[in-house]
Amino acid sequence: MYYELYIDLFFLENFMMDSLILLAVNRIMKCGAGFGRVLLGGASASALTCLVTAVPFPAVIKLFLFHIVISGFMLAAGLGIRNTGQFVKAFVLLWFSAVCMGGMMQILRPHMRYMSVFYAAAVISWFAFTRLWRAAVCIRRREETVLEVELYTRTRTIRAKALWDTGNRLVDGLTGSPVNVLDPAFAREAFEPEERKRGIRYIPFRCVGGESAMQIFRVEKMCIHMEGEYWIMNPVLGISGESFSCEGEYQMILSPGVLDQ
Repeated sequence: MYYELYIDLFFLENFMMDSLILLAVNRIMKCGAGFGRVLLGGASASALTCLVTAVPFPAVIKLFLFHIVISGFMLAAGLGIRNTGQFVKAFVLLWFSAVCMGGMMQILRPHMRYMSVFYAAAVISWFAFTRLWRAAVCIRRREETVLEVELYTRTRTIRAKALWDTGNRLVDGLTGSPVNVLDPAFAREAFEPEERKRGIRYIPFRCVGGESAMQIFRVEKMCIHMEGEYWIMNPVLGISGESFSCEGEYQMILSPGVLDQ
């Protein structure tokens, strides 16, 4: 069987789709990769795809190179993920994104008579996928437990809504105290600079992009309202590097370990 393949158009199509998929994974997993690095990952993956397509490898080897090797290389080059667990999650999300966006492209394909329409359809598919994913995350978070919390400084009381997150296992390595994480905008608005300096330190923690540091400090006490009142003396509060609430449903993520203090 003989067919013609315009390698320049083939490269551009793959470059655009690979870059959009990487942007979606980067946004969903909050990897923090820069736009230039994402484009570099997409271009590298597209170039490798063109190379494997041009070389007469057996079909089985090509499938392995396309679906495993190039996809993994694209994640490593475009997002810089080093943690094995996060890499596996990103790999699964990469393929889920590709399937969803590919399905949207198939719906629009009958209307793609010109290349410019293809590019527009790709961008529309990316926006639709990321918006649908964000909506699904917001719906799931609304179903989780949100509690009323009171934080006491030396001079006043600060009220907040907190998400009870059983997956939050962040602890202060020096004291072993569980860390309750504050939304950065809420921390700046609710606490005075002097209040954020009480017991201030920085602790390392693992995120998607690798190792980072989080500012922590202490308040006098904290009251959690859940089937009664639970009082915690001198709790540790950390300030997140980025906002974590979709629509301001909560300003704080509680660690379940605080009830053991």
